[in-house]
Amino acid sequence: MKKIILITLLFMMNAISENYAQDLGKVLHENHDIFRESTVTKRRFGYQTLVNRIEQMKKDSLFEVSKATQSSEGRDIFLIKCGTGKTKVLLWSQMHGDEATATMALMDIFSFLENKKSTANEDQSLTQLRTDLLKECTFYFVPMLNPDGAEAWTRYTALGIDMNRDALALQSPEGRLLKKLVFDLKPDFSFNLHDKGRRYSAGKTGNLATISFLATAYNEAQEVNETRKKSMLIIVGMNHALQPFIPNAIGKWPSDFEPRAFGDNIQKWGSTLILIESGGFKGDPEKQYIRKLNFVSILTGLKMISDKSYEKENIKEYDTIPVNDKVIFDLIIRNATIKKGNSTYQADIAINRNERAVKGRDYFTQSSVIEEIGDMSVFFGTDEIDATGLTFNAEKEIGLGQKADFELVQDGKVIYKINNGVKL
Repeated sequence: MKKIILITLLFMMNAISENYAQDLGKVLHENHDIFRESTVTKRRFGYQTLVNRIEQMKKDSLFEVSKATQSSEGRDIFLIKCGTGKTKVLLWSQMHGDEATATMALMDIFSFLENKKSTANEDQSLTQLRTDLLKECTFYFVPMLNPDGAEAWTRYTALGIDMNRDALALQSPEGRLLKKLVFDLKPDFSFNLHDKGRRYSAGKTGNLATISFLATAYNEAQEVNETRKKSMLIIVGMNHALQPFIPNAIGKWPSDFEPRAFGDNIQKWGSTLILIESGGFKGDPEKQYIRKLNFVSILTGLKMISDKSYEKENIKEYDTIPVNDKVIFDLIIRNATIKKGNSTYQADIAINRNERAVKGRDYFTQSSVIEEIGDMSVFFGTDEIDATGLTFNAEKEIGLGQKADFELVQDGKVIYKINNGVKL
């Protein structure tokens, strides 16, 4: 009887915890636009835009802004401190220069914390959240840790180094800074904020992994100590907060130990590290909705840290989050009739569209490519066309690697036109 009561109580505690995270997530989601940094509307916004925002923050007594170091090309890298609590949290974004979604979200979080856009009828849970965070925690933000890479829109630093493989060699000034901050500040918690390829799936499904989490491993055996356990519990709570908005579209990065990576080493050095990866969401090429999801998940995680509510989560739920896979193409055309030489056959056509940064601009060009021809039954398309009874028609015979410009016709009539991998 006692065992049954205990199980019932644990179930009720988990349900309460899940509902709490979802309720907070709903309020943050509904109110995000109030705090959205209006100067940023595209994910490639540049270093100077961030500098301008930081200059404004220097005028607010809430924030203590310092120049932590300079990049290889001489750009200042800023450390922003706020809050008075004993729990220390370090957050950084754009370790990889072309991964800017979380930087946008951090600027929105700055607006939330400084409380200049709130209204008299602000939801009281937001007011309480702001108060609790600043009272219980001290935050250290490093937005755009790799400004040279951000300006060039590349993963790498100006030295050509992948900074997230520089935790041991420390060949880059950016890498040296991050390790120094971890050892000097001794943060209790750290948030490592990234973007990933937009075609990753949540498990072997057709659902894009819009957000993925990871409690990084600290050793080859992928053991779970108290430090890593906290990461898992916080991720469970953030998953609860996001599921109502992107159901079944949350993944988990593989936890293989990478001895050169900062995330793995920071977990090893004793700071509970939560890794967040922003992937793809249909119809959101500039990741403005994913920016909102970052806002929701990061603040939910910080709330759980401030009141230790993560302790109420069920660690077993971490294992239920599907591991990222790559089974999604941008477009799959199924059962098309193809004529090549003297052969006529039926096959699927898988197409991807790849973006290329335009130097000195804030937009991208798109180039399509036919990736696969054949049986694609174990793959999914973000968009799909059932071409049963339709014939592939193009200026030249179909081939792997060629640009996806063609028509699908039936009895001489064009049913679908594909232009640079996009269905018109």
